[in-house]
Amino acid sequence: MKENVVLHAKKVSKTFPGVKALSEVGFDLAKGEVHALCGENGAGKSTLIKILSGIWAQGTYDGAFFVDGTEANFQGIKDAELAGIAVIYQELALVNDMTVAENIYLGHEPMMGVLIDWNKMYTDTSELLRHFKIDIDPTARVGDLGVGKQQLVEIVKALRKESHILILDEPTAALTEHEVDILIEMLRDLKKRGIACIYISHKLDEVFSISDRITVLRDGHTIKTLETSETTAAEVIQLMVGREIDDLFPRRKSACGENLLEVRGLSVKGPEDAIDLQGISFSVRKGEVLGLGGLMGAGRTETLMHIMGAYGEREEGSVALHGKSYEGQSPQAAIEAGMVLVSEDRKRFGLVIEQSNNFNFSLSSLDSISNKVGKMDTNKEFQKNEKTSRQLRVKAPSLETVTGTLSGGNQQKVVLGKALLSEPEVIFLDEPTRGIDVGAKLEVYELINRLTDEGKAVVLVSSELPELMGMSDRIMMLFEGRIGGEFAKEEFNQEALIGAAIGQSL
Repeated sequence: MKENVVLHAKKVSKTFPGVKALSEVGFDLAKGEVHALCGENGAGKSTLIKILSGIWAQGTYDGAFFVDGTEANFQGIKDAELAGIAVIYQELALVNDMTVAENIYLGHEPMMGVLIDWNKMYTDTSELLRHFKIDIDPTARVGDLGVGKQQLVEIVKALRKESHILILDEPTAALTEHEVDILIEMLRDLKKRGIACIYISHKLDEVFSISDRITVLRDGHTIKTLETSETTAAEVIQLMVGREIDDLFPRRKSACGENLLEVRGLSVKGPEDAIDLQGISFSVRKGEVLGLGGLMGAGRTETLMHIMGAYGEREEGSVALHGKSYEGQSPQAAIEAGMVLVSEDRKRFGLVIEQSNNFNFSLSSLDSISNKVGKMDTNKEFQKNEKTSRQLRVKAPSLETVTGTLSGGNQQKVVLGKALLSEPEVIFLDEPTRGIDVGAKLEVYELINRLTDEGKAVVLVSSELPELMGMSDRIMMLFEGRIGGEFAKEEFNQEALIGAAIGQSL
C-alpha cells in the first residue's frame, strides 16, 4: 500500500436478499486527493458509502477496507467519525431553527461547568469559518440561509471534528451555478490542506473540474479507475452504461400542431416573501417541447405550480386549453382538464415514499380505476400499473416494492408513470433528470420523444443549459419573475441564454 493512501477498499462485497449490491469492489484514496465515484443509480455507490461510514457494520459485508493503513472495524457511525471519516449527504442533517454555530457544535458544545459556553462557541465558529474562507454569520439561523451556504455549514461541521476523509454524495444537486463554484473552490482549498475527498455526482462537468481520479462502478463491480486528465466524459459514460452513447440529447423532431396551452399576461402575487410573477405569456403546441430556463428563484417552478392551481393569487392574465378559457384553481381540476406536473422535489411532492410502487402509480388516476360507487377495481389497477412499470423499465422486484427503497432513477420513473397514468395532454416536467444517472436520463429523453410523437405538449424546466438546448424546440428564459428572453431553435447558444437569465437581454 502506498504511503500517502488514507483509505483502501479491498474486495468489498455486500449482499441483500436476492441482490448482490457489491461484488469485490476495490479502490484507494490518497491524501489531498479528490476521487470521484461514478456509476448509474443502482451501481453500488450508496451501499459502498454506508460501509465506509459505519452504517453497515463489519461482519455484514465481505472483504475489508483500511483507514491510514489499519483495517477498519466499524460497528457504527461513531467509529467512522473517530477514524476521521465524515459524510455530507444530499439531504442535509441540519436543524433549521438553530444558528450556524449551534449546528456546527451540536452534541459537542463547549461547556463551562454544567452550562454551555456560548461566547466560546460563537468565537470558535467565527474562527472556523474564517479558517475555511467562508463568509457566513455564525449567529444566522440556518433555515434563513440558502441551500449553498447550508451545504458549506455541513462541511465545516464535519471538518470541526478533524475529519481528514470527506465523502460528498451529490453535493450540488440543489445548488445554483454560483453556489457550485463556491463549493468547488472550497474543495480545492481542502485538497491543499491534505484533506481527501470522495466525490459522488452525476454531473460530469463537475467531476472533471475537481477530481484527480475517477472510479466507475457498474452493477456492483469496479469497472475501471482512470486518471481524470487522461480520460473523457464520453469514455466515462460508456464505462458507466456498458455501451457507447452516440447522442446525449436524442431529441426527435415532431410535427407540431395547434396550440394546446396558451398563457397570456399572467401576473401572480406569491405568498409573503415569495416570488411574484409579472406579465408571463407563452404557448405550447401539440408535439412541441418548450424549454423553461432561468436561475434558481427566477419563477420557473412557481409559473407551473400556479397554472396547476398550487401557487399564488392571480392578479391579471388568462390560461386557455384548446383555445377555451381554463379557470380551474386546484391541482385536481388541472389534472381533470388534461394537465399534470412532475415536481422537481419527488420525495416531498411526487411520492409517498413509504408506500408501494402500486400505491404511488395510482395516486393521480384513481377515477379511472374506480367503479361508479367509488370502489377501486384492484385487478384493473394492477394491470395498468404493471404495464406502465414495464414500459418505463422500473427496476423493482414487484409492484408491491416500497418506492423509497428504489434508486433515485427508478423513483423518478414511478413519478413519471404516476403522471402519465392520468392521461394528460400537457405535461410539465420540472427538473425531471435531477439526481439521476446518464442511463436514466436517456430513458427520460426517449419518453419525452414518445410523448411528443403522440401529440402531447411538454414544458421542460431544467437548470442544465446543455439539456435545455438539446431537448427543447423553443426556449423561454425567466428573470426575477418575468420573461427575460425567448429563443427559437436556431437562436440557441449558451451566451444568449445566460444573458436572458440575468436580465441583460431585457
